[in-house]
Amino acid sequence: MTSLPIGANLWIWDSPVTTGVIRERAPHIAALGFEAIELPLESADDWSPDEVRAIVEDAGLRPGVCAAMGPGRDLTSDDAGTVAATQAYLRACIEHAAGIGARVVAGPLYSPTGETGAISDGERTRKIETLARNLVPLVEIADASGVRLGIEPLNRFETSLFNTVAQTMALVDMVDHPALGLLLDTFHMNIEERDIGAAIRRAGDRLVHFHACGNDRGAPGNDGIDWAGVRDALRDVGYSGTVTIESFTSANRTIVTAASIWRPLAASQDELAADGLAFLRALFG
Repeated sequence: MTSLPIGANLWIWDSPVTTGVIRERAPHIAALGFEAIELPLESADDWSPDEVRAIVEDAGLRPGVCAAMGPGRDLTSDDAGTVAATQAYLRACIEHAAGIGARVVAGPLYSPTGETGAISDGERTRKIETLARNLVPLVEIADASGVRLGIEPLNRFETSLFNTVAQTMALVDMVDHPALGLLLDTFHMNIEERDIGAAIRRAGDRLVHFHACGNDRGAPGNDGIDWAGVRDALRDVGYSGTVTIESFTSANRTIVTAASIWRPLAASQDELAADGLAFLRALFG
């Protein structure tokens, strides 16, 4: 298997991620040996694409952008104002990505993280149809900008809408546009998929981004996930994108509440990143 670029999400260290944070962290991430950097955009004015493009290029890192779907961001809503505001935020994500040369905007691009509860079959169908309709203009903007959107299924404790690849592919197939695909995350798949390798193969060539996390949401490796199976499935679908470590610092009260990170996952965040990178580099060659 051709070696895949390994990236680090800045949420490992900081939130919110600002231009100043990126200026400080990007050279450090490159020095640790990463080839890619994933930049969360919690608010549209958190960082400047013009400034950040130069910072990332100077560090020699391949950029990506992830969205933060907090309260009030909901493309499944019947409220026109909520949908318009969410579309405006996601347009900003796309514009920021295009501005720094990133190829993917990824995340749970549908409703607020942490929104859970039983959904009837009829309500699920209605929500997905509403979501598809509200996603179409964003997918078209992304396509025109040279960006792909990656929809992320989350575990059942963070959303009720998309927990599995099969559920998420129903949306991707409904929209049926090459600029829309999936972001898959080993932490969520370890909870929701009976067979992680089979789930990756189900996504196939619609897989546009990949997160590698241990089953405790810490560094990948020395945990309960079948990493050889993950590697083999990514090889089988011909995935050539970035494999990004996404974890969080327990010192950040905003992100950790949504992600339920109540304790440190390593002796330091640098150790978490470095250990995960070493493991993934050995795994992928």
